[in-house]
Amino acid sequence: MEAGSNTYQKGEVKVEEIIKSNEKRTNTKTITRNTRSAKSTSSSDTTVTDTTNIDSSRNTTSKKTANNSRTTKTKKTTSSADSPKREDMLPIRLQNVSKLVGAHVSITGGVQNSILNSLAIGANAFALFLRNQRTWKSTPLDPKVITAFRENCIENNYQPNCILPHGSYLINLGNPDKTKREKSYEAFLEDLRRCESLGIERYNFHPGSSVGGCSTEQSITYIAECINKAHQETNNVICVIENMAGSGYVIGSKFKELADIISRVNDKDRVGVCIDTCHAFAAGYDLRTSKAYEKTMEKFSNIVGFKYLKGMHLNDSLTDLGSNRDRHANIGKGYMGLEPFRLIMNDDRLNGIPLILETPTEQGDEYQKEIELLYELVGKSDLSQVKLPDDFVQGQQVKGNNSGKRIQSSILDFGSKKKKKDDSTDED
Repeated sequence: MEAGSNTYQKGEVKVEEIIKSNEKRTNTKTITRNTRSAKSTSSSDTTVTDTTNIDSSRNTTSKKTANNSRTTKTKKTTSSADSPKREDMLPIRLQNVSKLVGAHVSITGGVQNSILNSLAIGANAFALFLRNQRTWKSTPLDPKVITAFRENCIENNYQPNCILPHGSYLINLGNPDKTKREKSYEAFLEDLRRCESLGIERYNFHPGSSVGGCSTEQSITYIAECINKAHQETNNVICVIENMAGSGYVIGSKFKELADIISRVNDKDRVGVCIDTCHAFAAGYDLRTSKAYEKTMEKFSNIVGFKYLKGMHLNDSLTDLGSNRDRHANIGKGYMGLEPFRLIMNDDRLNGIPLILETPTEQGDEYQKEIELLYELVGKSDLSQVKLPDDFVQGQQVKGNNSGKRIQSSILDFGSKKKKKDDSTDED
């Protein structure tokens, strides 16, 4: 597969190398296939991912390796009359689903394990960090890890449009300090190159901040210049700009600021936007009723345009509308409530893009439960039709625990959290 192409292809990796890589893995979870089937509100031609890219002629037989139970392909001759329909050959989690719902998963043991961790929660999409996001330094990707990542995507039907990696929180492309901005740019460029190596087509990042050292307009120009330069040094990866909550001098809390960055990018085919629902709500964009939701979406359509929407982060908010505070809450348990997510799950404009949970995880099974809850919302015209878990309390305010911490504390496990002095952030 060429870097940045829109499908993973069979036959480009050696299974023997994957097996050897699997034997070196640590902390790999035991995966059980999720047997949930979700209802769809859209026609079959809007089914998740480009399923024409999936090799539907494959059958599988079990093959056990030392540390990992995997499946390998075996050919079986069938007549055209006996051949199953294409959609019947997909995993159950992918059948009749128009929404690509997933979560930000751990890369402990290697980025290839992100696919396995996504499977474990029954996700159709996922986000990941491409490296330790707490440090500037990074270790080059092992070719065996690259091979394992691509093979796991092929085997488990994760196409590139299902994956939305998140950039390091250290990166600030809008910093007026040239030395610090260039340091951020190098980390940004390294992430884009990692995407190309792994065959990932989209890269989500926080645009940056003026840190009070220049105007918002000038900071936006710096961000766009970095994107243009990175486009010249890479091939196909789409730079996906995330909207922000609006604290301090951070860029991107207003749709117009996102549009202004895009207007300065030369290659419009390689730039997009990710809407974080918590950030939007905190920035003053209401989503709590059908009328408010449509008003916000109309603003986005008129100012930015849905053609640039390449993903969403689905998070409730621990703080009220317009608070400008980035505090994620579990779905339906914050100030936003469940209605915005019912509207999202029934909005055909959002088909085929990754919808990623970044909610607090304390018990370990929250993501799977929230994915099931989100699919329960599909096809429901109001919340009275939704079958909620017995212990679900909508709008519950969780205080005095870890829910208010920033999301990176919930989704990372790199062992010791102690940071070296040399790895400290330049966000000053």
